Amino acid sequence: MNDAIQALLHPQSIAVIGASADFNKINGRTLKALVDKQYAGRIIPVNPKYPVLLDLPCYPDIPSIPGTVDLAVVAVPAKHVPDTLRQLGRKGVKAAVVFSSGFSEVGGDGVRLEAELRQAIRDSGVRILGPNCLGLVNVAENVMATFSQFSLGPTPDGPAAFVTQSGALGTATAGTARKRGLNFGYFVNTGNEVDVQFVDIMRAIVTEDRIRVCAGYIEGLKNGPGLLEVAEDAMARAKPLVLTKVGRTRAGAKAIASHTGSLAGEDAVFDGVIRQRGIIRARSDEQILDFVDVFSQCALPAGKGIGFITRSGGAGALMADRAEEIGLDVATLSNATVAALRKVVPAFGSTSNPVDITAQGLVNPALMRDSLKILLSDPKVDIAIVWLSFTDKYAEITVQSFVEAKAQTDKPFVVCWMGIPDIAVKLMREHGIPYLRSAEPAVDAVAALARYAEARRNWLADAPARAALQLPPPALPAASGAVGSLEGQVLLQSFGVKTAAAKLAASADEAVAAAEALGYPVVLKIESPDILHKTEAQGVALNLKDAAAVRAAHARLLANARAYKPDARIAGVLVQAMAQGDVELVIGLKRDPTFGPVVMVGLGGVLIEVFRDVVFRAAPVTEGEALRMLDELKSRVLLDGVRGKPPVDRQALARMISAVSCFGAAAGPRLAELDLNPVLAGPQGATAVDWLMLLD
Repeated sequence: MNDAIQALLHPQSIAVIGASADFNKINGRTLKALVDKQYAGRIIPVNPKYPVLLDLPCYPDIPSIPGTVDLAVVAVPAKHVPDTLRQLGRKGVKAAVVFSSGFSEVGGDGVRLEAELRQAIRDSGVRILGPNCLGLVNVAENVMATFSQFSLGPTPDGPAAFVTQSGALGTATAGTARKRGLNFGYFVNTGNEVDVQFVDIMRAIVTEDRIRVCAGYIEGLKNGPGLLEVAEDAMARAKPLVLTKVGRTRAGAKAIASHTGSLAGEDAVFDGVIRQRGIIRARSDEQILDFVDVFSQCALPAGKGIGFITRSGGAGALMADRAEEIGLDVATLSNATVAALRKVVPAFGSTSNPVDITAQGLVNPALMRDSLKILLSDPKVDIAIVWLSFTDKYAEITVQSFVEAKAQTDKPFVVCWMGIPDIAVKLMREHGIPYLRSAEPAVDAVAALARYAEARRNWLADAPARAALQLPPPALPAASGAVGSLEGQVLLQSFGVKTAAAKLAASADEAVAAAEALGYPVVLKIESPDILHKTEAQGVALNLKDAAAVRAAHARLLANARAYKPDARIAGVLVQAMAQGDVELVIGLKRDPTFGPVVMVGLGGVLIEVFRDVVFRAAPVTEGEALRMLDELKSRVLLDGVRGKPPVDRQALARMISAVSCFGAAAGPRLAELDLNPVLAGPQGATAVDWLMLLD
């Protein structure tokens, strides 16, 4: 695969199979682009209709091509593609771009034809990009293995790469980027991904020195662990990876029996896992360009403190509101900063954050430069946004003020320039000063910068803890299905998970003896592999304070269980000491079809599926990452203590989340699901009082 990817991205020779003299057709546009862009390698048109194309010798078939071929562009009808690949394989071609459509995307015979194509790939050894794809462009080497409009017109090189599973949307996004002056060094469309996938391409591009930012559009991810590996490599190289993925509201995982399973929708898991690896998610095609633009031109901020310079009080308030909504810290300026600003800002302006330099900044660009320099010198300001509008008359002077300000500070800033003149667009791009065209997108882009910078700092700081995670394989029972409570307890405790003391009782007398050994008050729970949600069967009795209460509860639970499910296998009742805690949480594991084992934490107890306040990560996680999971919960304020209650021991909770995640990672694919629900947390620690473990 590595050799094939290199042949795709850096071919020394390209054969166009099915080349046409009609350069408006799909099979003619590629040849024309290669010649027009002056691709330096060997260009080999293949078509029995023509002896010559664009002054190049045209060969009648693949066997007649002299010498070696690195990359073949296949533009023939779908039914001929499998045989074409076999011919390319006999020629020793490493890789092919298959434009042809008519495979699984059309259903019916297309599915059969795609299966035949897969077999041809195995037979030939030729790795393919596609089918049903627009191909790829490597601008630096003028590799125009595409029929996309991206190859038409100027194709200047740039520091960003764009890999897309959608051809039409990908081309539109790349075209919009070019109009903004944002140039992609790579454009790759992966199509049906019968062979080479999104992750394969991105893995190779991340390693290239000239690429500083990688962006992608995903419709469906086939290799989740591979994406995480790419993200880790990108993080190590300080190269932001920005993705847009559709399917935010489509559930991608079926509930089996646990709350974790029912809440593990495709998007909830995807969002949490990529956040863990520092991948920045963009909501739209426009936003991905905003993020890429800012990442490619800005240094990373040291923190989340943001300052604003504006010529409009309203714009400043708008940006400050948005910043606070998405987790940025609107900095409170120091007295020294305010005093310095008062010396340059008009008296009728504002020297608090946002700093309003008023319309005076329109006629005095130095005011913008000086106030920005002062603002960025404040220790609580890590990054700034400058807002202005139009200014056609003073555009060049205004840009110069930004150039001077940039030279005088190490901190990054972004310009929000509404109605920016064309001359300013050109000059800003030349000087590497990022600009956006409205207030909210500017704040969102700055937040993306801050999120990535924080994620990378956390990832690097967590490296020793990740290396120290212990993952000894647990001795799982041989049988599939639900694991008995006591057997599950032993497994969990072997990984350091604190659980409530428990004994299994086969009779009322045994239940009383267990209660007296554990100490009153106690809890009784029905124990059955066929009743997984005990509360639904009215199979739980709380706060039993004496033997009589235990005997009555024992009889009641058995009757309730038989009424709920007459054929249920009853192992007895579980007797547990009452645990203490002020907040109920759920900690769970799920084997996600894309990413493998994922760990979840949420607030809510029995109402977890109502509130759906949950956070996911790929297992295992460090205690530091577990603390960040808790910080992402919407109801995290409950952990700080409410109505006079003390805060819970977050560190104990983090230890439990990390321990559960290590168990999930070590258990392997036989562990289908695990729920610890509820986990009672308080100032004294965290204890799991109920657990459900399912083996595949």
